[in-house]
Order: sequence, then structure tokens, then C-alpha cells
Amino acid sequence: MKDRHLDFQEIHREFRPRVLRYLARMVGETEAEDLTQEVFAKVAHALRAFRGESSLSTWIYRIATNTALDAMRKPLFRQVVGGRKVPFEKIAGAGEADLACTSEGNPPLDERVIRGEMNACIREVIDTLPANYRTCIILSDLEELSDAEIAEILGLSLQAAKIRLHRARARLRERLAASCVFYRDERNEVACDRKSAPRELTDTKDERE
Repeated sequence: MKDRHLDFQEIHREFRPRVLRYLARMVGETEAEDLTQEVFAKVAHALRAFRGESSLSTWIYRIATNTALDAMRKPLFRQVVGGRKVPFEKIAGAGEADLACTSEGNPPLDERVIRGEMNACIREVIDTLPANYRTCIILSDLEELSDAEIAEILGLSLQAAKIRLHRARARLRERLAASCVFYRDERNEVACDRKSAPRELTDTKDERE
């Protein structure tokens, strides 16, 4: 598809499944359909102004990301975590010191667990991450975008994007260690079970890096 011959119907046909999947991972399936329609309304409105300074894909992901984060900041938004609805302001918070990305005391984290069909336990833990961290994990490990693409989508320098992703993975390891027991299933694939019901989150400070 040549940028100078952009056709909205073609864009919608090509990118709608990816955007719907991404938004379902960000906000849940219940909210994803309406937000996908909102994203493509914005794409249609802004398409003439698109100058190809970034790839079409990252441009659309940026619109989808901003739309999801705006929706999640609304007072009535609730994310389902562990079978219960939790206010976004509790999910989005943090406040802990920067975490070193080490494996000491933590179970091994097999990337295939995240990139494949995820155990519900891991999905729930990802949903409790601060919004900026959760976005990085989803873009990198689920959508399989490069660090450079993530930086462009989030409006960060490449170094800042790498730092945020490093911290996001460190936070994920910490919460997985606290929440999940890892083991090999009958197919010899890494799986996990929750140790106990998810603890109520009390963090209130949004992560900026």
C-alpha cells in the first residue's frame, strides 16, 4: 500500500483485526469493540493529514494506544482483574522504587508463556501493572513490535522506551513471583497457577518512565 494512495476501506480491512485484538488486551473484550470504532473514526478524520513520517502501522497503533489510555482514565472505567472489577486508578498506580531486572529469587520467565496462549494467571498479573508498563509489555511481548516502533507509538526516545520496557518486565517478574507458581505441564510447556487471590492494589502514583 503506497502512502500517497491511502484508502480508508483498505486500511480498515487490513488493520481492524489487529486493533481490535490490541484493544481487547488493553481494556478487555467488552470495551474493545466500541473503542475500535472510535479509533477508526479518528483514523478516517486524520488520514488526509498523514504524511508518512512514521509507518502507517505505528501511526494507527499510536491512535489506538492514546484512545485506550484516555478511556481508561475516565472515572467510570473498571478493569476486570481476577474476576472482579477494579478501578483504573488502582491498576495504574505504582510508587515502588525502580526495580533491578534480576532473576534472583524469581522463577524463570519463559517468553513463550507471554507470547503464546497465555495462562489466565499471567493475563491477570499483566492487567495489574501500571498503565504505562502494561502498554509496553503488550506492545512488545504480545503485539511483537520492536523497541523503535514502541518508542514511536509512545512518543519516547528509543532509550526512554527501552528503560520503560526494562522496568515493566522487572515489575512483571516481581508480581509473577508473588502471585504465580510455575511448572511444566503434560506437554512439557511452561504454565502457571495462582498462589492465592490477587491482592488489592493500593498504588496511586502513575509511572512516567
